[in-house]
Amino acid sequence: MKYIVALCRIIVGVLFIISGFIKLNDPVGFSFKLEEYFSPGVLDLDFLMPYALGISIFVVILEVLLGVMLLIGFRIKITLWSLLLMIVFFTFLTFYSAYFNKVTDCGCFGDAIKLTPWESFTKDVILLVLIVILFLGVKHIKSPLGNRSQRLLVGLSLLISAIFAYYVLNHLPAIDFRPYKIGANIEEGMSVPENAPVAIFDYSWKFNVDGEEKVVVTNGDYPSVEGEFIGVETKEIQKGYQPPIHDFTIERDGEDFSASLLQEPKLVMVIAYDLAKSHYNVFSDIKEVTDKAIKNGYKVIGMSASGPDYTQKMIKEYKLSFDFYFTDETTLKTIVRSNPGVLVLEHGTINQKVHYNDLEDLEFK
Repeated sequence: MKYIVALCRIIVGVLFIISGFIKLNDPVGFSFKLEEYFSPGVLDLDFLMPYALGISIFVVILEVLLGVMLLIGFRIKITLWSLLLMIVFFTFLTFYSAYFNKVTDCGCFGDAIKLTPWESFTKDVILLVLIVILFLGVKHIKSPLGNRSQRLLVGLSLLISAIFAYYVLNHLPAIDFRPYKIGANIEEGMSVPENAPVAIFDYSWKFNVDGEEKVVVTNGDYPSVEGEFIGVETKEIQKGYQPPIHDFTIERDGEDFSASLLQEPKLVMVIAYDLAKSHYNVFSDIKEVTDKAIKNGYKVIGMSASGPDYTQKMIKEYKLSFDFYFTDETTLKTIVRSNPGVLVLEHGTINQKVHYNDLEDLEFK
């Protein structure tokens, strides 16, 4: 039992630290995921929406700390109860997502590792079992460190986590796991390889034949059955290849200009997923850097999910020298964790991406 408990302790502690650190690298992204859970039609906790970022930071730092506390054996009973309550909560969320198909990605490992809802639920059930084993073998959980050393390590972990969270919130994630990272080509990210697997479906055709229901399964072709057609049900038996970027458009008046704009040798994108929530005080700086870009031969565009009333108001109020195009809000949130943020592209390849706090780092050659 002692060795089983030791193994479970290492697995649970390391997984909590890794999971927490990945989300701590991108707390804004995790807050967007929490907003999905809080939204009407999912958990209907829309009153928590304004606090999503704060909850995100608290949860991910707690996740890291609990992993550290378990590994060093600090306040083990409090640690185990906290781990149990957290994993029960996560298990409920992942089961709810999987069973009701509400949130297709739990965000357990951020954008680094994508898990299906059922995979996430299975992972949480396994962790729940491991934590229960730790409860049963709690007497075997010892620490070679003294109480003072334990407190020092926990305090240091909290300090490092807080500093790291502060940094990524005021700049951008230290590690970018998304398909819009620097060096990525957006057009290539949207392409489908020649030999990519295609989606395969089974079609169950229902007919009324002489008063009895008859079901014929095909791979898509309408069956030759003499009888009254009732309906058809489809079931996906093999998922097709989905490119990393599959929802990117740059629209104006219903027309998509992404193909032509991604061919621009010098393109600057000012991205503000929701102008109503943007930091208005930085648009004077946006005006300054975009005017500089235009003087250096760059084409500058704005990209937002806000309507023309907001975009025209921003252009007029800050005397912006560029127009806004429409792009899906979720896509814009994925591209850059800053509202607003700026990207510099060359023929569709992202060469620079900055938070609004780092506009001075932009280089226009």
